[in-house]
Order: sequence, then structure tokens, then C-alpha cells
Amino acid sequence: MIFTDDKVLAELADLINRLLEDRRTLKADYRCQENASRKMLSNISHDIKTPLTVILGYLEIMRMDSPDEEMLKKVEDKAGQVLEMMNQFFTLAKLEAGDTELEAVQIPVNEVCRESILDFYEILSQKGFEVDINVPEKAVYVLGDREALHRILCNLVSNAVRYGGDGNYIGLSIRYEQEWVYIDVRDRGKGIDKVFADSVFDRLFTMEDSRSRRIQGNGLGLTIARNLAKQMGGDIILQSEPFAETTFTVKLKRF
Repeated sequence: MIFTDDKVLAELADLINRLLEDRRTLKADYRCQENASRKMLSNISHDIKTPLTVILGYLEIMRMDSPDEEMLKKVEDKAGQVLEMMNQFFTLAKLEAGDTELEAVQIPVNEVCRESILDFYEILSQKGFEVDINVPEKAVYVLGDREALHRILCNLVSNAVRYGGDGNYIGLSIRYEQEWVYIDVRDRGKGIDKVFADSVFDRLFTMEDSRSRRIQGNGLGLTIARNLAKQMGGDIILQSEPFAETTFTVKLKRF
């Protein structure tokens, strides 16, 4: 810090002090970003290494024995996990770099909601889920990109099935007011502690201490979903009451 009683020098000293403070802030931000990048790469490396290790193990067994259909299916599933993780990583990289262009057109939310839940019809039936859909017959429209909205909803439904499945319930409903439309995806699983509410959308978030690892691995799915919602002028909001109900709400501009 620089101090002086001279008015001109005092102004100059104040400017220098502010520049020094800005420099310290920039250095601190850079270190935070650098640490975050290292952590993300470490998480992704771990999440890719695990299924690859399993694949290599199965391949070693298959080399010694004639493979059966079940073993081949496991190898295929693990390989699919690796591919999906890589796709998510590159999708997020493009979104954060501003290289993804989304449409801004009229989207019938009713249709997209029905399509998204139907994508999970088989697994919901197999697991015996109670499915509660409250979608109005009257068409409701939002401004955005249809494919992006479908991806957001599929991610939220998938999370509800995978991590809230012990409640055997999933709800999907639409609410709207003059300027906004709200799409609620609900489950009745273990819930998410309030202390984690602001962290679940963090791309580095793994949350090992709550909801039995509700958000696993690199956490890119919810990060991508919220990023897409924000690019359409909206957001995704989390509300959770552990062991009662967890709701992810997609908020979009009404058209």
C-alpha cells in the first residue's frame, strides 16, 4: 500500500493501490481456476479409468474362455459409459466456450414433456414406479431450443430414476404464469441436504456424503442441463426435503 498527504500524489497512490489489489484478485482467481481445472481432469480421469478397467478385465476373461452374451453385454455397457462421459465433457466444453448455437423458437412444452417421459416408459415400468404426470391439455409454449429442452428433461428424469429410485415415484408437471413457464421433475427418494443445494450444478461436484452419492462421477449432466437452460434465458432450481420430495424446476420464458 502507498500513502501520502499530497493531493495529486494521493490520487496516484490510490490508483496504484487499486491496480495492485486488482492484480492480487486476478492472481487469486487464476489459482482457483487452475485448481478447479486440475480437479475436473482428475475426476474425469477416474471416471473413465474405472469402466475401462472393468472392460479390460472382461476382455481378459473372454480371451481365456468363449464369451457368453451376458459378458458381451457388460462390456458393451461399460464402453457406452465411457463414450457418454466423453460426449458430456466435450458438450460442456463447447457450451462454456460459446460454440453452441441454440434456436430461439416457439416450443410446445406439453409435447416435449410427454416425449421425454415416454423415453423412460420401459425402465419406469420395469422398476414399478408410480408415474404422476400433470401436463395441461391446452398448449403451453416457451421460447428456446426444442432439442436442448428435451435433453434437459431427459437428464432430470434420468437423475430422478437413478438416484431417487428408492421412493419409486416420479412426477412431471407444468405450471405457468404471464411471463414464465415452470416444469417440475419430482421424486421421493432420500433427498439432497440443503448444504449441497448450491453445489449440485457445479461441474466438479461429486457429493459422496449425501443422498448415497445422488450426483455421481464428474457431475457434468446437471451442469450441462443448467447451462442449456440459462442459454435459453431460463434456469434450473432445486428444492429438496430429505425423505419427502426433491424437485428440479426448469424455468423458461413463456412465448
